Amino acid sequence: MTLIEILLIILIVLVILFMLFWFFQGTTGRISLRRPVESRVDEYLDRRFARLVEDYEVVRRPKLNRFREERDLALDADARKIAELKQFENDFSQNLSDLEARLDELEKSFDSKK
Repeated sequence: MTLIEILLIILIVLVILFMLFWFFQGTTGRISLRRPVESRVDEYLDRRFARLVEDYEVVRRPKLNRFREERDLALDADARKIAELKQFENDFSQNLSDLEARLDELEKSFDSKK
C-alpha cells in the first residue's frame, strides 16, 4: 500500500465519520436508519411539542385528572371556605353600613343639642 492509498482510506473514513456525526448531531431520541428523514422529523416535532408544553405550562389531561383526584377534597374545602368568607364580607359590609348610618344619626342628634 502506498502513502496515497493510506491517506485516501483515512480521508474516506473521516468523511464517513463526519457524516455519521452530522446525522446524529443533536439527537436525543431514536433515529431509524431505515427511515432517517421521517424519524428526524418525528424527533423534531416531539422536541418542539415538549418545548411548547414547557413554555406555556400546559398540563396533559391524565396528569390533570390525577391532580384533581388527589386534591379534590382539599379544593372543595377551600371553595367552601371562600364562599363562607364572601358571605362574611357581605354581612360585614352590611353591618358597617348600618353602623355608619347610626353614627350619622347620633352625630346629627348631638349637633342639634348644641
